Amino acid sequence: MRIFSHRALVVGSGAAGYSCACRLKEAGVDVALVTEGVLCGTSRNTGSDKQTYYKLGIGGDVPDSVRMMAEDLFRGGSVDGDNALCEAALSVRAFMNLCELGVGFPEDRYGQFVGYKTDHDPRARATSAGPLTSKMMTEALEKRARETKVPVYDGFLAVEVLKRDDGVAGLLCIETKTGELVAFRAPDAVLATGGPAGIYADSVYPECHTGTGSLALLAGAAAQNLTEWQYGLASVSPRWNVSGTYMQVLPRFVSVDRDGTEREFLFDFFRDPYRAMSCVFLKGYQWPFDSARVMDGSSVIDLLVYRERVMLGRRVYLDFTKNPFGIKKIDFSKLDREAAEYLSRAGANFGVPIERLEKMNMPAVELYRSFGVDLEKEKLEISLSAQHMNGGISVDMWWRTSVPGLFAAGECAGTHGVKRPGGSALNAGQVGALRAARYIAAHGREQTEEDVFLALATNALERHTEALREVLSGTDNADSLILAARRRMSDGAGAIRDPERMRKTLAETERSLSSVRSELRVASGDRLYLYYKLRDALVTSCAVLAAMIDYSGKVGSSRGSALYHSNSGALRDGLPENFRFIPGCGESDGEVQEIRWDGERFVPSWRPVRPIPEDDTFFENVWRGYRENGNVY
Repeated sequence: MRIFSHRALVVGSGAAGYSCACRLKEAGVDVALVTEGVLCGTSRNTGSDKQTYYKLGIGGDVPDSVRMMAEDLFRGGSVDGDNALCEAALSVRAFMNLCELGVGFPEDRYGQFVGYKTDHDPRARATSAGPLTSKMMTEALEKRARETKVPVYDGFLAVEVLKRDDGVAGLLCIETKTGELVAFRAPDAVLATGGPAGIYADSVYPECHTGTGSLALLAGAAAQNLTEWQYGLASVSPRWNVSGTYMQVLPRFVSVDRDGTEREFLFDFFRDPYRAMSCVFLKGYQWPFDSARVMDGSSVIDLLVYRERVMLGRRVYLDFTKNPFGIKKIDFSKLDREAAEYLSRAGANFGVPIERLEKMNMPAVELYRSFGVDLEKEKLEISLSAQHMNGGISVDMWWRTSVPGLFAAGECAGTHGVKRPGGSALNAGQVGALRAARYIAAHGREQTEEDVFLALATNALERHTEALREVLSGTDNADSLILAARRRMSDGAGAIRDPERMRKTLAETERSLSSVRSELRVASGDRLYLYYKLRDALVTSCAVLAAMIDYSGKVGSSRGSALYHSNSGALRDGLPENFRFIPGCGESDGEVQEIRWDGERFVPSWRPVRPIPEDDTFFENVWRGYRENGNVY
C-alpha cells in the first residue's frame, strides 16, 4: 500500500480547492491537492447566460458596507450570522485576488468594478466575467498552484476519512484507473468536493462531477439545511441552464409522447397566449424554481414542465425556430409592459425566437453550437433540474466541521440558507478557502505517529478490500444501479416533494444501500471506484431524504426552491391536485436543521441560527488584537 505524507490535504480541484491549496502554500504549509480528476468538477465545467460573482459593492454611487452585505446574506433565512459576516468582510479581498490572478472582471476607464442587481440582491453587488466565470477562476487558480508548486495527486477518489481520537489522521483513496487503494497521512484536510451532484438524474451539474457528500457524513460531521436546493430549467444534453436570454426571447414549450405526438402544453394552463409569453419572459429573471412564485409568478412554468416530464412521462423541449402558439407575427405591445419594453430596447421585437436570440446574445447560440446543438434547426430537450445545494456540511466561522481537523469549503459547506443572492456561492467558496487556510496555517494539528497511522491505514485497507473483492466480477451493472438511484431521487424528492412518496423513496434507498455489496458488480479494476460512487449516492440520498421528511413533519410549509405537497394547502387554478401546498411565511428562518449519522441512520435536530456577531470594531482594540494573534482565534 502506498502512503503519502503531507502537512495538510485539500480534496477537490475546483475554484475553492485550488484557492485553498494556494493560500496554504503561500503560508508555508506543506499542502497537497487530491482530486478524482483535475478536469472534473462544477467550477470548471459549468456556467450560465451571465455567470455571476457576488461581492461587496465597490463601484458606482450605491452605498454599501460589510454590515449591510452580511445582513442581506443573513436575511436569506436559516443562515448563521458569523458565516455571513465573514463572507461579506472578505469578499473584496477574495475578489481582488482573482483580479490580480487575471480573471477578467470588467472595470470602467477609472478602475471601478461596477455591478448589477442579481436575484435577492437589494444593491448592485453582482459582477461577471461572462458565461464561464467559474471556469476562468479555476484556471487562474490552477495556474497559481503550478507556479507555487503545489503537489497534485490526480485520479484519486477519497473514500474514507481516517480518524484518530475522533480527529483527522488522513484519507483513504482509490486510484480510479487501477482500483488500487492508497493512503494519505495528514492531520488537517479541507473538503472542496462540491455539492452532492450524483444523487439526481435530472441535473444541470456536469456529468463528470458527482461530489462526495458521504465522506464527511460517515466521518461523523454534522450537515445542515440539506432540504435547501436550487432547481431550474436546464437542457438535458448538454447540461446547461436555460436562464436569462434563452427565456427572454420567448421560445415555444412543447412536449412529445412516445408516439411522437407534439403539443404546446403551456396552453393547457394559460388561455391567453400573451400572458403565457410574458411569464416565459419573466423566467429569464426569475430562473430558479421558487415556491413563492407559484401563485403569482413564473414558477408555474417549472411545475408544468415537471408535470409533462415526470407525471405524464413525456419529453419536453424548447423550440427556437417558431413563435409560440402558431403566432406568425407577435404583437409585442400585448406583452406585459416589462417584457415589451425590454425587447424593444434590445431591438429584438421582431421575428422568431432564434432571430431574437441571435440579436440579443449571439454567444448563447454559439455556446450550444460548440456542444453540437444547432438551435436554428433543432429543438432543445429540457427538464426541471438540480443545480446547486444551499445546504451542506456544517461549518463554524473558520469553516471547521464538527470533526477536528476536517474543514469544508465551496458548495460542500452549508453556509447558504433558503434564499441566497445569485453568485454568492462563488464568493463563499473563495472566502471559505481563505478562512480554512488561515486557521490551518496558524493552528494546525499534530501529525499522527507513523506506526499509529500505519495501523489505521491497514485496518481500513482490509475492510475496503473485502468489499471490493465482493463486487469485482465478470458482469457489470454499476451504471444501471447508479442511474436507478438517481432517477428515484429526481422523481420522488426533487423540487416537488410529497411526504408519503419521500418516505417510500427513503425505504427503497435504504434497502439499496444495505444490499449494495451483494448486488453491485463491476467487470474490471478500473471500474471498482463505481462502488464508491453508488454508495455515496445512496448514503447522501438517505441524509437528504431524512432531512426533507423531518422538515415536512415539523414545518410543513413550502419555502425556497421546494414545494411540499399538503392536502389542506392552496392550489393555483388549473394545476393538478399534486401541486397543492402551504406557502411559507418565514416561520422557520430563525432555525437551522442539522442532521448526523449515528451509525445506523441519520438523525435530524434543530437549533437557533448563530446571530451576526456584534464585535468591537474600535480601531485601537482591533489593532492590538491583530498584533497579538493575527485575529486567528
